[in-house]
Amino acid sequence: MTSDRTKTALLLIALTGLVLGLGLHLSGLTEAAKIAWTAGVLPALAGLVVEILRGLARREIGLDIVAALSMSAALAFGETLAAAVVALMYCGGTFLESFAEGRARREMRNLLSHVPRTATRHRDDHLEEVTLDAIAPGDRLLIRQGDVVPVDGTVASDVAFLDTSALTGESLPVRTARGQDALSGSTNAAGPFDLVATRPASDSTYAGIVRLVEAAQRSKAPMSRLADQWSLGFLAVTVLIALAAWLVTGDPIRAVAVLVVATPCPLILAVPVALVAGLSRAAHFGVLVKGARPLEAMGRIRTLVLDKTGTLTDGRPQIVTILSHGDLPQDDILRLAASLDQASKHPVAQAVVAAAKARGLPLTLPTNAAEFPGEGVSGTIDGRPVVVGGHAFVAGKIGHPARDPENIRPGSVLVAMAVDGQMAGHLVMADPLREDAAQMLVRLREEGVARILLATGDRMDVARHITAGLGLDEVCAGLSPDEKVQLVRTERDKAPVMMVGDGVNDAPALAAADVGVAMGARGAAASAEAADVVLLIDRVDRLATGIEIARRSRRIALESVFAGIGLSVLGMLAAAFGYLTPVQGALLQEAIDVAVILNALRALRISPRPSDALASAN
Repeated sequence: MTSDRTKTALLLIALTGLVLGLGLHLSGLTEAAKIAWTAGVLPALAGLVVEILRGLARREIGLDIVAALSMSAALAFGETLAAAVVALMYCGGTFLESFAEGRARREMRNLLSHVPRTATRHRDDHLEEVTLDAIAPGDRLLIRQGDVVPVDGTVASDVAFLDTSALTGESLPVRTARGQDALSGSTNAAGPFDLVATRPASDSTYAGIVRLVEAAQRSKAPMSRLADQWSLGFLAVTVLIALAAWLVTGDPIRAVAVLVVATPCPLILAVPVALVAGLSRAAHFGVLVKGARPLEAMGRIRTLVLDKTGTLTDGRPQIVTILSHGDLPQDDILRLAASLDQASKHPVAQAVVAAAKARGLPLTLPTNAAEFPGEGVSGTIDGRPVVVGGHAFVAGKIGHPARDPENIRPGSVLVAMAVDGQMAGHLVMADPLREDAAQMLVRLREEGVARILLATGDRMDVARHITAGLGLDEVCAGLSPDEKVQLVRTERDKAPVMMVGDGVNDAPALAAADVGVAMGARGAAASAEAADVVLLIDRVDRLATGIEIARRSRRIALESVFAGIGLSVLGMLAAAFGYLTPVQGALLQEAIDVAVILNALRALRISPRPSDALASAN
């Protein structure tokens, strides 16, 4: 592809040649004007010929051939002004296309803003900060609390607690022992540990995202390829009309006029401009679409397959009920548990602290606090011994039977709290349904999605409880990653399918779908790599926004093509019957092209229909 700088230079040369030639012509210097016009055309024609030859080497016949014929014929028969107008028209169109692509490219690169850039490496007897590119297999890295694991590796310390919610959708940290694998993209949820890298950063999923974003810039939509297929027929019609006009009238200038009017900028540029503008607009709303092909495919989606954890649900534990087993009020149970949990960095402990602060409860600093990683915390609050953690852990600490409370809803997590050696209460935590989930499903129905399914690895009772009242067409539970892939393939036999997920286990199904969508804000890097679309904002209601933008961009592209080509054909017929000179034809085609490209750029101003969730977010 011609670089952006080259396109800009060719546009400036064509514009300078046209303006300079007009000035010389008005001054009576006709021959000098022709030289100026020719000088402005030749670089554009040379660049066009290079693109044509490259296309032929790839066995592609594009509409660029018609543009090259019109310029060459106009120069050959002395219609240098017409050639200059065509050159300016063509260079201006490609420049507008590059402008739209640049807008989309800047928006899409925001995806990479959260990627870690450096890591802490052990070197002899000291630590050093190094870039990810400097990490080699075998390097020993220090992963501090809160750090994102930069590369795949194995744990070299006794134990590590990794928040893998971005990788697997699990809301609770995973205890990882010495020698076990730690995937890049997981977060250290506890104390610092050492990691031995097993592969370079270039092979990480982050590097894959970079490659995919770059590939998105080079992608070509099926609609664009269809336009190239039409090009052979359009080229044949154009040459037949031009030859007929020449043979019937004996006037070669009519053939030149036909070729000039036939310069097919609407077909060449309208589709990519509209779709790339749609890419940019979607990115503006936090929907990264990795190229024109998936954007066009989004506009044809009829079936949606949703993962549960981190997609329909929030993916982070929240308190839903506080059970008191004695005289302590619920707020006191929460206050004491949260006060002690301040000594822990465990995500569940942090969720308890956040819930207490949200209620405005005054927290006390714990004393004699001791954390038992992955199990719980003990300490003293206001002079009273308190234990908080898993039910079995707390029951064991106070010598209480390890029997879970009854009537706990499916999928809940229990946090027990004991005071003065007695079981005081339980905090019932769950991964709640996203607030925007119901509204998102309504919007998707409005956008033409006829069938919506849930595909989850959870138990059926948990899945049905979470999705009650959502109006899903089918709930598929207890699925392995392979079974999710099979489900997607089965649905693809019926209609175009979009799959939405956020974990590593979802990546195969995302790749199998017509369009795979990953939750990029907190989702796995692996799923983001496998997906065609990444939601940069942690809101599933943006799915409907992305589909609406895709459909409207596709419609704008088709409108531009049919309107532009229809007007061009009418202009060709008028030129064949002698109603248009080459210069008039070039000016007419210029007006058609400007109108068509501006219409295609309307995709940059698409305003999705507001929803309650969307309105509250902006």
